[in-house]
Amino acid sequence: MNNSIDRENLDPSDPYVREKQTFPTLTSEQVERIKSFGEVQMCSKGMVLFEHGDRSVDFFVVLRGNIEIYEHRREGINVFTIHGKHQFTGEIDLFNNRKILVGGRLGEDGSIIRVNRENFRKMITADPEIGEIVIRAFILRRVGLITHKQGSVSLLCEETTSDSIRIERFLRRNGYPVEVVTTDCDTCQNFLDRYNLYNRDLPAVLIHLGEVVLKNPSNYELASSLGLDETIDKNKIYDVIIVGGGPAGLSSAVYAASEGLSTVLLEQEAPGGQASTSSKIENYLGFPTGLSGQALAGRAQIQAMKFGAKIVLPYTVTSVDCSKHPYTISLCNKGELKTRSIVIATGAKYQSLVLENCHEFDNAGIYYAATPMEAEICNNEEIIVVGGGNSAGQAAVFLSKHAKHVHMLIRSKSLSASMSEYLIHRIEASNKITLHTETEICELNGNGKLKSVTLENKGHKKTYDIKQVFLMIGASPNTDWLQDCVSLDERGFVFTGLDAESNSDWNLQRNPMMLETSQPGVFAVGDVRSGSVKRVASAVGEGSICIQMIHTFLSS
Repeated sequence: MNNSIDRENLDPSDPYVREKQTFPTLTSEQVERIKSFGEVQMCSKGMVLFEHGDRSVDFFVVLRGNIEIYEHRREGINVFTIHGKHQFTGEIDLFNNRKILVGGRLGEDGSIIRVNRENFRKMITADPEIGEIVIRAFILRRVGLITHKQGSVSLLCEETTSDSIRIERFLRRNGYPVEVVTTDCDTCQNFLDRYNLYNRDLPAVLIHLGEVVLKNPSNYELASSLGLDETIDKNKIYDVIIVGGGPAGLSSAVYAASEGLSTVLLEQEAPGGQASTSSKIENYLGFPTGLSGQALAGRAQIQAMKFGAKIVLPYTVTSVDCSKHPYTISLCNKGELKTRSIVIATGAKYQSLVLENCHEFDNAGIYYAATPMEAEICNNEEIIVVGGGNSAGQAAVFLSKHAKHVHMLIRSKSLSASMSEYLIHRIEASNKITLHTETEICELNGNGKLKSVTLENKGHKKTYDIKQVFLMIGASPNTDWLQDCVSLDERGFVFTGLDAESNSDWNLQRNPMMLETSQPGVFAVGDVRSGSVKRVASAVGEGSICIQMIHTFLSS
């Protein structure tokens, strides 16, 4: 049960309201089945089973007594959940090797079943009924931790800046609870005084356990300090390394790991790719009411980890050596990994405006995503969304619920050629969205932060006091790291299949497989592939079927 939350006043969507799913009680029969994977232990009150910051913790089921789940806060230890008889511990970090967010101890004398990490994974796979109960609970518990900022870090910031947005986005996209504290409140001032911080030191991240303060940390430093990074065996030759954690990469990881291949997925920032910036995907098969890109990515990540895939971040791949097999992938931290096959799933990124000062306003008025975090930034303000594709349409509809008004800019005469009909109808029906056709931004004004925007329509220019612009225009492939390993088209996308053969010196007796590049054993899936359909469902499909091709390559 939940011990420190006022459940009567919770939002109905809060996972803590769904107590039977979030904190389920197992049947006696289910508990007996779990015993075969673990060992029964007698424990005394106060015994610590796991602590915040531990890695590879075990899975525990209460037989007698209870287990208190607690967090470290600036005020001290706070017990917020108590697991009673036949309830179990854990959340999604039991599927990876990251540092856990909370601690657990015996609230009274009792007995427990301890299941170690290896046997826990076997149990989840071998017993689908228990696996379903556990996985659903783990997902809901992580959502609860995020919602109530339990086990969180504090992000101290003077105001919304590009670095504070970068840090908050990195934490939220990786499912890490964060409490944002601004300098206009007493709490932040107390932090500044306590840790001898000045406004010039902000944004800063306060990790309450150990009272560690990180001043404007890089994503890599943040991940290392919070234990989001995972160690990789650099002496091992992996069956497949997937570069990129969007829908295509995650799909590849799920199918590769589930089919017994040793699998590593390398991601630069957070799983989900461009899809995770979408507030709602409504045309994805099987989800008639839609789901957010973040939710899709989160579930796919757990699925991949459940089967044993190792998802490693934040690692940037700097190059790949295809001159000899196994192939060698070089990482930003100077490390190297060897692999028998590679899946290129680095996707594409939204392009910027062709204006000299555009990047000056990145995360300071110019944004490339429309998630709840960005929605808070533009609350009750007039904003601009640039683009005529589905992503732009989804962003306009979503942000119109928060912004005072949304101006949607497209260079063409209509949306009909580039956007799904259901989105066009919603945009036309909304009195909070104005579509500006044959219009583009010709000037951005501000000093570090965007202050106004000048629009041009058929030679006529007009300046608006708009401080938030969302760009969802075009796509540039993330293929710089490939260098000369595989053949690329004129835009930098990766040739595959017969296109790869006709645009390279392919010298094998067999033809390249459909998703194989000009380099045997190197495959490309999703948006990064030349000629791909830029849809989430297509990326997921390519990611899955490419694993069958990898099996064929590895067995040849």
